[in-house]
Amino acid sequence: MKRALITGATSGIGLQMAIYLHKNGWELTLTGRNERILKYLAKKFGSGTHYIALDLAKPDSAQKLYDFCNNTRIDFLINNAGFGVFGDFIETPLEQELELLEVNIKSLHILTKLFLQDFVKRDRGCILNVASSAGFMAGPKLSSYYASKNYVIRLSTAIREELRRKNSHVNISVLCPGPVDTNFNNRAGVTFSVKPVTPCYIAKYGIEGALAGKGILIPTIGMKIGVLTARILPETVVNKIVYELQKRKEFQV
Repeated sequence: MKRALITGATSGIGLQMAIYLHKNGWELTLTGRNERILKYLAKKFGSGTHYIALDLAKPDSAQKLYDFCNNTRIDFLINNAGFGVFGDFIETPLEQELELLEVNIKSLHILTKLFLQDFVKRDRGCILNVASSAGFMAGPKLSSYYASKNYVIRLSTAIREELRRKNSHVNISVLCPGPVDTNFNNRAGVTFSVKPVTPCYIAKYGIEGALAGKGILIPTIGMKIGVLTARILPETVVNKIVYELQKRKEFQV
């Protein structure tokens, strides 16, 4: 039986990915900050479910997670954990931003590298890095978050090309949704300025796309058009549009 490792598995997209994979016969290794929920999921999914409570904002957590998985073979890595910090860059708390960089970039980078090395040795395995449509542009008022997702997209697509050149059977995909109805905005301290889609839809779309070997996964026609438009328009125009969209959130809190 195949096993998937999911970070940020206690809520939102990560939780729905765990539910979807379990229904499709996968064994699971789950991590997140909420040990109570992890225990509940392990009981619900059965004895084949492993879990470890970790805060990936802590510098050594990614290595701890990899070491925890050492005795079980992971076939599918889903780097889902991530969060945003809302506000003007000069006003947002530096400590929160450094935690964001640890979770959104550093931990994802470490886990991608360590598990990819294992996958390449076996010449099989799949990685799904959860980014965002925000990763295709700059993000005034969510600057660190948008920048972090740019990193995830560029890292993932670069690795994908390296694997292609080696004729590797290992796949890496990057999921780039727009607004999703999760706890993201609660942690960022804002509310959505546009209607979000459900995490169930995003989870299924991302997993099916990754296992089918696809590269960049952008759910919904509307978001595909949005990303394409952002690539065509001058960056200064896109920045102004994004700023106005994000500014609306201040008045909806």
